[in-house]
Amino acid sequence: MSQEPLAHRNFFADLGQLSLEMRFEPEGRMTFTVVNGGGLVPDGYTETVAVTSQEIRPEVFLTSWKEESGATVTHLEDIERGQVYSRITEADGTPIALTGTIKPLD
Repeated sequence: MSQEPLAHRNFFADLGQLSLEMRFEPEGRMTFTVVNGGGLVPDGYTETVAVTSQEIRPEVFLTSWKEESGATVTHLEDIERGQVYSRITEADGTPIALTGTIKPLD
């Protein structure tokens, strides 16, 4: 399996309260843009983060990163089924669990 299984792939994740575009880049980087922050983060916010990603099985990935705010995010991204499970720990330790859909962007 590739060391960077998501490099050069782009997705839209709709987690209900929060939606974002995720653009995976080489060298373990990902840029996300918040489409709808749902009160968690401002709409339109963009950040590039160091990301780790492990392919669990074809088209299922465990992905995590830490944001400038200190929040940590872990996603289980099931591209095949179009599902994403997100676990966020805010900088103050508050946990947030979100579930939604994920689809490739052209």
